[in-house]
Amino acid sequence: MATVIVDGQEVELPSGSALNGIQVAKQLGIEVPHYCWHPGLTVVASCRMCLVETGRRDPATGQITMMGKLSPACQTPATDGTVFVTNSEKVRAARAMVEEDLLIRHPVDCPICDKAGECHLQDYHFEHGRDQRRADIRPFTSRRRPVGDTVTLFVDRCVMCTRCVRFTREITGTSELMVINRGSHEEIDVFPGYPLANKLSGNVVDLCPVGALGDVDFLYQQRVWFMKRQPHVCAGCATGCSIFVEENQDRVYRLKPRENAAVNQWWMCDEGRYGFAHLHSPDRMTSPRRRGDSGWADVEWSQLVVELDQQLRAAGRFAVVLSPHLTVEEAYLLACYARSVDAQALIALGPVPTEGTDETFPQGFTISAEKCPNRQGVAAIVQHFQGSLLEFAELPARMAAEGVRSLWVSGGYKTDWPATAAIDFGSELRLLIVQDLFASPLWEQATFQLPGAAFAERAGSYVNRHDRLQSFAWAIRPPAGVMVEGQLYWRLLGRPGLYQAREVLHEVARELLYFAAASEPIAETGVDLKVLQLAK
Repeated sequence: MATVIVDGQEVELPSGSALNGIQVAKQLGIEVPHYCWHPGLTVVASCRMCLVETGRRDPATGQITMMGKLSPACQTPATDGTVFVTNSEKVRAARAMVEEDLLIRHPVDCPICDKAGECHLQDYHFEHGRDQRRADIRPFTSRRRPVGDTVTLFVDRCVMCTRCVRFTREITGTSELMVINRGSHEEIDVFPGYPLANKLSGNVVDLCPVGALGDVDFLYQQRVWFMKRQPHVCAGCATGCSIFVEENQDRVYRLKPRENAAVNQWWMCDEGRYGFAHLHSPDRMTSPRRRGDSGWADVEWSQLVVELDQQLRAAGRFAVVLSPHLTVEEAYLLACYARSVDAQALIALGPVPTEGTDETFPQGFTISAEKCPNRQGVAAIVQHFQGSLLEFAELPARMAAEGVRSLWVSGGYKTDWPATAAIDFGSELRLLIVQDLFASPLWEQATFQLPGAAFAERAGSYVNRHDRLQSFAWAIRPPAGVMVEGQLYWRLLGRPGLYQAREVLHEVARELLYFAAASEPIAETGVDLKVLQLAK
């Protein structure tokens, strides 16, 4: 074990740990301010905001010897006997000097800056800056130029931390960004003819500690202090990135990555980041409808629950399609309901949308070709109830062979279903229930059309491509007229009280060995479902 002293407090670290002064101080709840350092990038120690006093304690005598000069905490390894002082007068004077130097050239345009409210320069000035300005306030310009389709650069706001430059070199390996000029004329720019166009480009906006890099999609849309931040999981692909959904009054304004070393580190792809427009599409289906002799008629949910149950039980053999966009809990409840209606009901995995092949970046971040969040979890439920994995393409033949007369198809896809347009479920089908976000060829054939909820509107759990289960609460309410799938299945099963995803997950963990690890409280980073099975 290595013993490190921070402001007189001792902290023990495992032997061989590679932490620096910033990270060790954080373990004690002490924040060392910094601009250029980031745990996912190389260390450059250029901003000098994290200067601290350092020294060593003699293991034999216990005497502490301090260095004469301040050292950057980001560049100082925490080894056995290292001493850090983060709050001395000498340190405070250095921080104030750095802040003053940055603000001499920085435009004070906080009222129109998107970063206001979450800006490190703003926060550090009030905490570590001088109480009075010693330089004249000069007129400023805020030069703005695009560096790519999704990111714009406000040149004069940049503090030259170079996080964005290092990101494109080390994480994406595309190296579009560089530093041009020298001294006080340094600026961030793109290589001529090579705009910032990689598939992770939006991360540079998150990395920027000030308002120099702006998200074109979010620019001037909302003040950050008006929004609520909800932890969630991205439903864009099978990687299952941990994210924050930031919303105001049930409207999502942006998605941002949430740190999870086991899944996405600190990043998310642009496809997931900007892939939420369908949540507020005017084309979403919002009214449950029944096909009758005179056309379509809207139905109240309270009446619909009773009517669906009656017609399904009278129709005969039953089959359900569990969408890979359903949560674990919802898929389980729908499978349970199907077997309560028909003990031999067919249960199939819905279409799994794929695009291209997996794309992996130099540091391991992967954009999955599977464009659904929960194929693993839903497939495990299908195998449990069905005995083997019944694919969607195999379903029509099985239905014809077994005389199935009613079918429930759950969707949740962003677009229509080109894969299902050509599938013929047979003329013998008496009852077709389609539950989805948007109209599709299959939707138009349905007996009952049920509007479904999108990913940000549901609570539950997803299992990603590496068998990691993550749970989440709903971030926004669904549009008026939409009932979340879990609530509907809960009512159809006749269970008392309100639908609680966590209660259902406990039941799933008891019934299915694959989910056994989910019986314990789920950490924010999720739980590896393979661990318990490998141990056995």
